[in-house]
Amino acid sequence: MSIGTLESEATVLGTPRLLGDVGGTNARFAISPGGLDFDHVDVVACADHPSLEAALQHYLQRLPQSIGNAVRHAAIGIATAVTGDWVEMTNHHWRFSIEATRAALGLDDLFVLNDFTALAWSLPHLPSEELLQLGGGTPQVGAPSALIGAGTGLGVSALVPNATGGFTALAGEGGHVAFAPTNDLELLLWRAASKAFRRVSVERLVSGPGLEFIHETLAHDAGVAPSEAHLSAAEISRYALDPGATPQHRHCRTALDAFLAILGATAGDLALTLGARGGVYVGGGIVPRLADHLPLSPLRARFEDKGRFANYMAAIPIYVLQSEYPALTGAAAYLQAQLQAG
Repeated sequence: MSIGTLESEATVLGTPRLLGDVGGTNARFAISPGGLDFDHVDVVACADHPSLEAALQHYLQRLPQSIGNAVRHAAIGIATAVTGDWVEMTNHHWRFSIEATRAALGLDDLFVLNDFTALAWSLPHLPSEELLQLGGGTPQVGAPSALIGAGTGLGVSALVPNATGGFTALAGEGGHVAFAPTNDLELLLWRAASKAFRRVSVERLVSGPGLEFIHETLAHDAGVAPSEAHLSAAEISRYALDPGATPQHRHCRTALDAFLAILGATAGDLALTLGARGGVYVGGGIVPRLADHLPLSPLRARFEDKGRFANYMAAIPIYVLQSEYPALTGAAAYLQAQLQAG
């Protein structure tokens, strides 16, 4: 490598970098001075901006000029499939060309990847004190690790060993696999969802809107007036865990536990499919906020409820991510790897 190349690489790796984690409801942006560190974190509502480009311009313009004007490289995790230059979000109206957005922002590089692929990049770098273990034993070194998490949608990824001795972060859309009910309550939910959506993916139930749908379905089945049946996902979670909640909110706990049971079953299916003896990680905007309730919930039991493979499942640890912005760590790790690869 020539001296000129070394100088060029030092310049690239030393400039401030833009990081993003874009969900269906909120977008989180930050600046990395290099490596995995970042600061200047800002969280914006996606609905407040007409496009990703507008949201990024708004963020950059609020930074000190010495930082905002110096950004040349960016990595954005976004809640949708990224299969080429044109990107359309699944649960929001933003759609854009990666190259056109890069040019409009004056960047040298703009990497856009699925948000859970970005989150998977963070897993080797999260400190143990920011992981809440729910059951299982010790993770198997060198085995695949699975990742799942509910927010506006349901994200899925994994880290799979590769030929270089490291791991490859998968880019998939596992949240859209078909939901299979396993008891009468879930059959009730499937029938209602089938009537409303025709095809019932797991995301229709395991997401913020899914939790709201579960609650409405249970309330309607019990004869609750429609005006009283609709609650937000945040309200359902709050009332479910409030011992002083009124009888009006009696279906909230049942709805939340049904939500967590389906998530646990789906996470177990994912672990079986991948052989994820390296552990199953749970992120997203909903479950990490329920840390105190999770040991009392059916999540772990349904995760292990796999018939002849129950003992196999019992050994696999579940880790609930407790980091504040883990996907930004993942975006930083991904961008670092891309810049070093040249």
